[in-house]
Amino acid sequence: MGLLDGLIGNLMGGAGGSGSNPLLQIAMQMLANKGGGGAGGGGALDSMGGLSGIINAFQQGGLGHIADSWVGTGENLPVSADQLTQILGSGKIGEIASQLGMSNSDAAGGLAKILPELINHVTPNGQMPASHSMVEDALAMFLKK
Repeated sequence: MGLLDGLIGNLMGGAGGSGSNPLLQIAMQMLANKGGGGAGGGGALDSMGGLSGIINAFQQGGLGHIADSWVGTGENLPVSADQLTQILGSGKIGEIASQLGMSNSDAAGGLAKILPELINHVTPNGQMPASHSMVEDALAMFLKK
């Protein structure tokens, strides 16, 4: 997972590991979220619907081929900050940016770099995990690296 580690290091200015990147933590919460408006400080993440919700949002937004490339075994297609904002909504991006104390464009740009590799990591065989717990297990394994 050197590429993702390097990307995270670049986003953090070379400091700290994956556990210290708040934007990575947000992205992981987005993938792990089951989508039920549970109690707690999820805020913008509560309604994402987890990995399948994010993939569905890309499909409904006309960018399913991009998300499918992240799940598949081939090369990951890039997503721009503007495309990500279009799919997730400017309100969600704004909430994430506010939570992290950064601009909307920085939050969207960072997520646009992290999400493709993170989704690729939790779908190693080119298929969506069969259960939510499998997503959580893959994310936990990533954090241990």
